[in-house]
Amino acid sequence: MLSMICIILTLLASVLVILAVLVQNPKSGMAANFGASNQVMGVRETTNFLEKFTWTMAISIAVLSLVATVAMGGGTYEGNSEISNDVKALQEQTIEGQLPAMPQAEIPAEEVPADAE
Repeated sequence: MLSMICIILTLLASVLVILAVLVQNPKSGMAANFGASNQVMGVRETTNFLEKFTWTMAISIAVLSLVATVAMGGGTYEGNSEISNDVKALQEQTIEGQLPAMPQAEIPAEEVPADAE
C-alpha cells in the first residue's frame, strides 16, 4: 500500500517538474536572444521560486523512489500459480535428466556461386 502511494506521488511530482521546467525562461542559447524583457516586474523572483520548486520536486522524486523501493521489500513475485507450477516441474525434470537436450539448429552448407569458380 505504501509503495503504491509513493509511486502515485512520484508520478505527480514528475508531472509538476515537467510543467515547472517548461514554464522557466531559458537562461542562455538562441531562445534567450529573442526574449527582450527579462527584468520586468518580479520576473527574477518568479525564476527563483521556479528553480527552488524544481529542485524540491526533483529531491522529492528521489526520496519517494527510495521509499517505494524499501516498501516493496525483497519478496518474490508469485504471479500465476499454474505457470509457476509448470516452471517448477520443468526445472525438476531438467535436473533429473528426463528431458532430452535442446535440439540444435541445422546450419546450411555454404553454396558456392557458379561465377566464383
